[in-house]
Formats: sequence, structure tokens, C-alpha cells
Amino acid sequence: MEKHSLLNLSNCKICPHECGTNRYKSKGYCKVGHLPLVASVFAHKGEEPVISGENGICNVFFAHCNLQCVFCQNYQISKNSTSNPGWMSNKHQIVDEIIKILDNDINIVGFVSPSHQVVQMIEIINEINKKGYNPTIVYNSNGYDKVETLKELENVVDVYLPDLKYYNNQIAFRYSGIKNYFEVATMAIKEMYRQKGASIVLNDKNLIEFGLIIRHLVLPTHADDSINLLKFLANNISNRLYISLMSQYYPPKDLLLPNELKENLSTNEYNKVVKIIEDLGFRGWIQEAESQSHYKPNFDNDIPFSE
Repeated sequence: MEKHSLLNLSNCKICPHECGTNRYKSKGYCKVGHLPLVASVFAHKGEEPVISGENGICNVFFAHCNLQCVFCQNYQISKNSTSNPGWMSNKHQIVDEIIKILDNDINIVGFVSPSHQVVQMIEIINEINKKGYNPTIVYNSNGYDKVETLKELENVVDVYLPDLKYYNNQIAFRYSGIKNYFEVATMAIKEMYRQKGASIVLNDKNLIEFGLIIRHLVLPTHADDSINLLKFLANNISNRLYISLMSQYYPPKDLLLPNELKENLSTNEYNKVVKIIEDLGFRGWIQEAESQSHYKPNFDNDIPFSE
């Protein structure tokens, strides 16, 4: 796959940073070379009902990220300055861990934060397929994806599960250090929509097999930005999209945060966004306002999320 001009690690332009690094010799913006860097593989039951079902999804958490959000709940593995001797770089070891989970009546694999490791993700999927497994593949990204790369994934990825974080680029720059998040992420989502449309396909177990679900996390003091984002989606893509609206923001205690992000999201703020999402006619899921206490991962544990 490295030989493909668009997915070439010797001159890496896979994600929107287009850093041009030869990842066989050094590391790019993401501080990852040509080998995979996987922090955790486990069955996760805390996703949307059509993704987790009763048994969970086999989530593969890639280490590092092409966004460096100041509030990231996965900061233990997402910071590009971090490393851990327990992280996996052997493709065969990663595949073995995935197959152990697939053998427990799970047939869906989610790749979390894959934007900077797309080539490695494809290699892992190909290896799984060679061993006789053909799970539903979920691409769970931060939304900062390159359209040309997504086009290469049309026949690889079954379900897109992107974040759409910000409407206002000044907010994006303040929290994620990216000046063009809105333009890049909305172009990416338009490409995902072109591939999958607004509807989702479920199997006989009510688990997703094909489609697009957009996640949006409401941040404290930024309900208006969330509302503008939802209106943009309704007016420029479709108001029949499946949206997963999340209230789970909390201030991770180990992070240096701006003052406005040092508190939990208020119920009143969240309800303003809930009303708009219902008024606009979107389909999908709305987290309960009290969800903050349920989504606090610890990647020092074998199962980072408590069930």
C-alpha cells in the first residue's frame, strides 16, 4: 500500500498537515514512523447502541493524534510527546489481539484516531481479512481528515464516525492549534456523506454495517458554536444525518486548561443545543446531561473505560 502515490509514507501527505516527512527514516507531525503505534485494543461497550450492541466493538486505539486538543480525554495516549513501552508496534501482535476479541461474538472493529496511521490501518485490516475475518470497519476520527485520503478508503471503511468539533476557527485554534479546522473537517464530512449518504444500514442484530454518524461534543460556554455547527450541517449537507450529541465533557485533572474549560458543561447550555438539534430534525442519539461521570478513561488499565 505504501507504493500508492496518495498513501505514501516516504513523503507523507496522508493527513491535512501534509508534513512531507519520510516516515521510514523519521517521524512527522504525529511523531509516528512507518510502523503502527497502538496504545490499546479492547471490547468497548460505551459507544452508540448501533455500534456497541450488547457485546461491544473491538476498538483499536492508535497512539498520538494529528490534532493536539488541550482538553482531550484520551490525553494519556493522544499527546504526540508521550510514549509507553507497552504500546504495540508489531502488526501481527495487534492483529492477534483483534482476533481474540472477534472470536468472542464481536464482528465490528473501530479504529480510533486513525488519520495519521491510515496506511498502518489498511495493513492491519488486510491481515485480518487474510485470516478469514471480515468485520465491519469503523473509522473513528477527529474530523481533521484529508478528502483525497478518504477517497482511498471508500471500499475499505464501512462506517464513518467522525467528530465535528468547531464552527469558529478561532476556537479551533485556541483549543486544537489548527487554523482551518472548520473548512477541512466539513469538506471531509461532505466526502464521507458522498460515500455513505445520510441513512445507516443495520443488520439483524440492530448493529450498524454501513453509514455515517457524526459526533459533536458540546463544550462549556460554547453552546452557540455548537448551534451554528448544527445549522451548517442542516443547511449545507442534510438535516437527516445521524448525529451523536455528547455532553460528556469534563476537565481532565492532569491538563493545563483555559479558565472556561475548567468546569463541566452546564445542563442549561446543553439543553439549548438539544432543542436546536431536535428542531432541525436530525436523527441519532443525545447523551444524558449527567454523562460526564461515565466517560473518564484510564489507559493505564487493560480496559480503559469502566463499563
